[in-house]
Amino acid sequence: MTTFTAHNGFRLPAIGLGTYGLRGDEGADAVTRAIDAGYRLVDSAFNYENEGSVGRGVAASSVDRSELVVTSKLPGRHHPSAKARTSIEESRARLGLDAIDLHLIHWPNPSQDEYPQAWAALVDAQQRGVVRQIGVSNFLPEHLERIESETSVRPVVNQIEVHPYFPQTEQLVHHREKGILTEAWSPLGRAAALLEEPVIVEVAKAHGISPAQTVLAWHVARETVSIPKASSPEHQAANLAAASIVLDHAEVEAITALGRPDGRLFGADPRTHEES
Repeated sequence: MTTFTAHNGFRLPAIGLGTYGLRGDEGADAVTRAIDAGYRLVDSAFNYENEGSVGRGVAASSVDRSELVVTSKLPGRHHPSAKARTSIEESRARLGLDAIDLHLIHWPNPSQDEYPQAWAALVDAQQRGVVRQIGVSNFLPEHLERIESETSVRPVVNQIEVHPYFPQTEQLVHHREKGILTEAWSPLGRAAALLEEPVIVEVAKAHGISPAQTVLAWHVARETVSIPKASSPEHQAANLAAASIVLDHAEVEAITALGRPDGRLFGADPRTHEES
């Protein structure tokens, strides 16, 4: 599996497992299957309401715990210092882990201006050994700069919306300059229309792969970690296989050209979006 490395040496595989919507026994089984099939990065969040299932899936897998990166996220309503500390500890308890491998702030909620408190709580959690690595999600460059300036601690990851309709080229450049890994949520765009785009279909045919694998290979070529959700063994295996597909520069640029100003899936601009 191709891996990408952050400024502090922390590494993530090019493709991980998204778990939004995977709940209950079925969700736990899907996580176990994915890990046993080769996934080493599992992404969850407090607000997904599935940390218990994810934790059970991790525990039931045949893979040594040290090989896995299990992620959760701090919700907006838990940004204040005391709430953040408790929320992080509750996530760890639900996951059933001694320490969470990677913990992120889910959204900055800038109008509330409490995300610096949340970041300080993550820094403290890392120092206490409750979490191993810390990062953010949906942060803009100005948010990243502020939390680093106030704590002298730089995130290792920023998980943001990235897909061919919204390629985020400038933000990816900023992340590379800072050594911050980019994770893409909804890497396939949640839209069947994307997988029917002529350029994606053409590249897929040229490589003998599916349109979904083509988009995931595009992410790999741009050094972006993608975390597509997949519950069936067939989809899990197909997604993992995309990590070894190599697109040429012209193919990558042609897919990136699908980007458009209104490419966000549901208008969730981090400048204004508020998560509870």
